[in-house]
Amino acid sequence: MKDNKLPILLAICVLLIATLACAGGSVSTTTANIANAHMASDVDDTNQTSVFSPSDTGFYCFFDLKNAPDDTAVKGVWTLVQAEGYTSNAVIDEATLTSGSDSIYFSLERGADPWPVGQYKIDLYINDKLMQTINFEVR
Repeated sequence: MKDNKLPILLAICVLLIATLACAGGSVSTTTANIANAHMASDVDDTNQTSVFSPSDTGFYCFFDLKNAPDDTAVKGVWTLVQAEGYTSNAVIDEATLTSGSDSIYFSLERGADPWPVGQYKIDLYINDKLMQTINFEVR
């Protein structure tokens, strides 16, 4: 019986090339992480809170980005989870920045109208991967 390993080796090579092509030819990993994430009612981070009033001028989410290369994409997505008379889980705003390890904050400023009473959240992403969700409320 003839032992022909060439077709098997060729099949493995084709599968390996196809896998690399589907992955864009590279694998991306990061050790970047988020620490000390919290909400505050002021840009100076002197009043940490998870409860806001309708008249507060803004929401501020502070956190430390750790072990991050300089080209790390960080995104914050603000969502109105639930408030009477409003669509649930409505994205209010989002922002993305590129940074290395640093202290960072995202802010959402109020317009002319007061904040609706209800539940809110901000989702924090690193390189499009959800890392943390911080829930807060307006009452």
